[in-house]
Amino acid sequence: MARTALDDTDRMNIRVKPEVKARLLRAAALRHTDLTSFVTQSALREAENVIAASDAIKVSERDFNRILELLDNPPEPNAKLLAAAAALPKTL
Repeated sequence: MARTALDDTDRMNIRVKPEVKARLLRAAALRHTDLTSFVTQSALREAENVIAASDAIKVSERDFNRILELLDNPPEPNAKLLAAAAALPKTL
C-alpha cells in the first residue's frame, strides 16, 4: 500500500555526498539552469513516470480482448448485482 507523503513546509532539504552534488551541478550547468531547477525538473519527470506506472493497468492481449467483448456485450445482471443496485441511495 502506498504511503502518504507529509508536506509540512515549502522547503525541502536533502543531504548528498560532495561527489553527487558535483555531478548534479555539472549536469545543471550543461542544461544552462540552476541546481534547484535541475533537481526539481528531474524529480518531477520521475514522479510523473512513477504515478503513470501506478495508474496504468496492464493486461494480456487475451484479457484485453475479453474486456472489450464484455463492454460490447455485457452479461445480464445477476441477483447479487440487482440487490446491490437496489441498496444504493436514490440520489448520489
